[in-house]
Amino acid sequence: MSTVERQLEEMRAEITSEVPSDITITEVTYEGPELVVYTRDPKKFARNGDLIRKLASKLRKRITVRPDPSVLSRPSDARERIQSVIPQEAGVTDLDFHPDTGEVVIEAAKPGMVIGRHGSTLREITQEVGWTPEVVRTPPIESSTVSNVRNFLKQEREERRDILERIGRQIHREEMSDDEYVRISTLGCCREVGRASFILSTPETRVLIDCGDKPGAEGEVPYLQVPEALGAGPSNIDAVVLTHAHLDHSALIPLLYKYGYDGPIYTTEPTRDLMGLLQLDYLDIAAKEGRTPPYESEMVRDAIKHTIPLEYGNVTDIAPDIKLTLHNAGHILGSAICHFHIGDGLYNVAFSGDIHYEDTRLFNGAVNEFPRVETLVLESTYGGRNDYQTDQEDSERKLKGIIENTLGRGGHVLVPAFAVGRSQEIMLVLEEAMREGELPTVPIHLDGMIWEATAIHSTYPEYLRDDVRDRIFHEDENPFLAEQFNHIDGGEDERREVADGGPSIVLSTSGMLEGGPILSWLEHLGSDGDSTLTFVSFQAQGTLGRRIQSGRRDL
Repeated sequence: MSTVERQLEEMRAEITSEVPSDITITEVTYEGPELVVYTRDPKKFARNGDLIRKLASKLRKRITVRPDPSVLSRPSDARERIQSVIPQEAGVTDLDFHPDTGEVVIEAAKPGMVIGRHGSTLREITQEVGWTPEVVRTPPIESSTVSNVRNFLKQEREERRDILERIGRQIHREEMSDDEYVRISTLGCCREVGRASFILSTPETRVLIDCGDKPGAEGEVPYLQVPEALGAGPSNIDAVVLTHAHLDHSALIPLLYKYGYDGPIYTTEPTRDLMGLLQLDYLDIAAKEGRTPPYESEMVRDAIKHTIPLEYGNVTDIAPDIKLTLHNAGHILGSAICHFHIGDGLYNVAFSGDIHYEDTRLFNGAVNEFPRVETLVLESTYGGRNDYQTDQEDSERKLKGIIENTLGRGGHVLVPAFAVGRSQEIMLVLEEAMREGELPTVPIHLDGMIWEATAIHSTYPEYLRDDVRDRIFHEDENPFLAEQFNHIDGGEDERREVADGGPSIVLSTSGMLEGGPILSWLEHLGSDGDSTLTFVSFQAQGTLGRRIQSGRRDL
């Protein structure tokens, strides 16, 4: 019997001794970092709301309880009873039953009403039908990315379960070394912007943190060939942790699967969705520009299939000697500071990824308090002695002034922006300014991936700043649904029509003018003396945006 099998037998015996005698445990197994307990008595578990919490505390594991397939009610019967339990105001749009795990995925416009106070409605559902409910939000703005990811994971459910069981056994394997050390190796991103990648090593484990490209520098990739990374083979890496979805941190993660890596990716749920969106666009742009992409779309799907989403603040075992906790980084949707607790109190390391220290329009500021940290690896993009950033209010005032002057003379305001993060920030600024009468209400056209990225933001309002989240949750007022926002989906004809029409604002990708529809907008509006091109984000060395910013006018 292997060490892991022995662990599971011991935990099953301990769980059986802790639960009431009329509850039957049929199986205990690992799925990723979670301990999954199957029982013939899910309704009795549901009636005792504290039982799972007590077991998790005693075993020091994340525990999921599922019904044994033999006791499940028929989906047709369960569907009717579930719908009778959930308030109609919750706006349930789909019920998807998975007999292999005993789970029912409930998609609803208002997940909080499905969950109930302290999970009361979820427990009532289990008591009624025996199935274990999982709740997801219906995207307020239709998102092909969210829909495709959910459908793909549904199709790959059996294989994903096998993957999670294999990963779980790897996480909970017996430690093989008595040595104690922690080593950080940088594979890129130091003294430069882009190709973010680090290796965190212990005698037992190697974790890759981020794997991005370098904007404006084709072919410059992290040093994955070194022995600490893939140089000793793909099995040398135990886990990948992704701080956020921007391509200078995520672009080359699918390349790992091309090289044979088959382990987990740990990140937040919105980062998983945004990662897929941006990576597929990365391949699309490469194809349009005649460049050979570094990997194929199949590798993007492999990455999504191996992703284990984590919530902020949840301590998670990712290796025999490492626990990971993600904290809000305040940078973009789902961005995370990654805190690693190594060994039995041996050492603690935090990787900031990209952070925003203060609150922004869109996000709460980065978490900056941890129980314990010996080493902090911190980004310093604006950390030079000559770097200066105006404060947020001053930046917004200048932007609104530029827009007011341009609209006043009948022109268009062209704003190149990253699809993820900065675009939604600008959308909130403009929505409020028009609602408060500070700017005239004119069409705001969203081109490229901005609309799709905004749809993903709307799917995960719990990751937004407190007041934006509350406005969506409690006031039923979603600022991203304001009527002045228009999705450019008619291609070149619609762009030409907008350029020839009345004053408007255009937000378009890419943020550094390295491809995408922004180049088309430059053709349409570049010679229009009444229109304005205004930058709202960093322009990296070597990009067209930086060249224009530095004074170039002949494109």
